[in-house]
Amino acid sequence: MRLRHIKGSEENIGASPYVIQDPRTHRGQWHKLFGNEHPIEIEVGMGKGKFIMELAQNHPEINYVGIERYSSVLLRGLQKREELELSNIWFLCVDAKELAEVFGEEEISKIYLNFSDPWPKERHAKRRLTSPEFMAVYDKVLAKDGKVEFKTDNRGLFEYSLESIPAAGWQIEEKTFDLHNSPMAEGNVMTEYETKFVAKGNAICKLIAKRV
Repeated sequence: MRLRHIKGSEENIGASPYVIQDPRTHRGQWHKLFGNEHPIEIEVGMGKGKFIMELAQNHPEINYVGIERYSSVLLRGLQKREELELSNIWFLCVDAKELAEVFGEEEISKIYLNFSDPWPKERHAKRRLTSPEFMAVYDKVLAKDGKVEFKTDNRGLFEYSLESIPAAGWQIEEKTFDLHNSPMAEGNVMTEYETKFVAKGNAICKLIAKRV
């Protein structure tokens, strides 16, 4: 999918008080940035941010970091952020493959992957956020008892993930091919994409992974 670039998005992000401009300087020190010892959860590929900002509103006892590599998309999220009174969320404009440069070992308690790009061509499999390559990155920053939660409407990507995640040395703790008609729907927070897909009657797949 080709994203429409918004002129001046990089400049606006660079001037935003809600974006950490040089996150590598906070590696291993994110609790100091938040000013407390609360657990830190991140969403990789946050899009416009509906999901993670709703989590931040609902759970002031948890700190959140929304990560989006595309400046034009992140800008939309920042516009929503300006309307909210929150003290437990920051945003980053970085690539997911750089997570270990941004966060220290075991610094993150949970990672959310929501409606990630499926990269359908086999030669692009390493770019999928549930590939063994990316699971190895998560392993470097996630707490020992931490978990990865993944939602998608793409059945092919989900079936790939059910194979790739165990192949990377992780265990699938829970899974469903129809989230909204399963026990896993309890407490579910929907993303922008999820809201649209559910309205169309599309089934949403979800899994929760942890280390073996």
